[in-house]
Amino acid sequence: MTTENYIKEFEKKVADGTVRLGVIGMGYVGMSLACEFAEAGINVLGFEINEERAEMLRRGRSYVRDITDEQLKRLRDNGTLDATSQFDQLTEMDAISICVPTPLRKSKDPDISFVMNASERIASFMRKGQVIVLESTTYPGTTDEVIRPTLEAGGGKAGVDFFLAFSPERVDPGNAHFGTKNTPKVVGGVTPVCTQMGSLLYSKVIDTVVPVSSPRCAEMVKLLENTFRIVNIGLVNEIAIMCDRLELNVWEVIDAAATKPFGFMPFYPGPGLGGHCIPVDPHYLAWKLRTLDYRARFIELAGEISSEMPEYVVSKVVTALNDQCRSVKGSQVLVVGAAYKRDTNDCRESPALDIIRILIKKGASVVYHDPYVPSLSLGSDELSSVELSPEVLSAQHCSVIVTDHSCLDIGSLIKNSTVVVDTRNATKGEVDRSKVVLL
Repeated sequence: MTTENYIKEFEKKVADGTVRLGVIGMGYVGMSLACEFAEAGINVLGFEINEERAEMLRRGRSYVRDITDEQLKRLRDNGTLDATSQFDQLTEMDAISICVPTPLRKSKDPDISFVMNASERIASFMRKGQVIVLESTTYPGTTDEVIRPTLEAGGGKAGVDFFLAFSPERVDPGNAHFGTKNTPKVVGGVTPVCTQMGSLLYSKVIDTVVPVSSPRCAEMVKLLENTFRIVNIGLVNEIAIMCDRLELNVWEVIDAAATKPFGFMPFYPGPGLGGHCIPVDPHYLAWKLRTLDYRARFIELAGEISSEMPEYVVSKVVTALNDQCRSVKGSQVLVVGAAYKRDTNDCRESPALDIIRILIKKGASVVYHDPYVPSLSLGSDELSSVELSPEVLSAQHCSVIVTDHSCLDIGSLIKNSTVVVDTRNATKGEVDRSKVVLL
């Protein structure tokens, strides 16, 4: 078959809904994407190296908070969603999306071993005419420099025998307004026809598809988005420290500044960075620039400021205890929230974990409450979430709000606590804030 034949065949399958999609990596991103396509009637097969997870999916059991068992069972029963740990079935797919993790090493260098492994598996089983899209966040050049050579090693050529593109994931866990379908999708192919094919695939289920000129451009788009956030979060965290020194309420300052209808976008301080994107993605860009003998100073400084916020929160706890004539050593401290953001169970890079570790190291007796995170492993320490009862609260010398889950009864928390360190301004609007210490 010719390239033109491959294009026509793929276009026909997308148009009539018979296109088969394989999603490699059924974590939060992969499962969200798979479910969106399956909801549209597309036959989706999730490839998950963890057989236990694959079996859970086959039984219609979700391990991702925003996706319910009921939804998975319905899609499974409809025959539009299945899962496997056998990668030889990649041959049967018309399109393949790579949604594997891209963590950082301790040295802040990119770890793209999962991407490389996925690429090698695809290369072993790929057939001509397939559309292959990388969604995993990575540094500019990964699609061209790592995936393309791996896939072309078998003799096929991107843009001729198969179609290769990058499309950054933009999933925001817990976001009630923007999901996979209504969040615009950026697509950059290694050739114009690759961009066309990738865009065609996503346009089947995504409201808005945004084609760009290359994978490098699409890779940079995602890094710009999260670099923008890490820099502004770092800035507002430093503003919070400045306001504390100046005896100003940083939340009042931000709210007043936000009344300006132009030239200002409010960001809010917090206990530190968390999640799978903001603490990680900008360092991919910084690493890439170091290979080009350039130092990404904004990224480094913003990351440094925000990484120090857990220590700053603990200093607030120490001061609050000192005001009670207590040492942090031997004090009872309750950390409210373990997830990195409200209304999720995701603890990746959560500042709560660092705050708990620091408090324990200083000799505090620490318990935590999080309705979404029933247990935590912190090295040799195994913790279980406690109830947020009046008895538990009154037994603490200090309560620290780290994650402001919407289900929290803030009034009861304040009423029954000795003192509350509020890192999220969760107590805003409460009549009596005399026990509250703001970030």
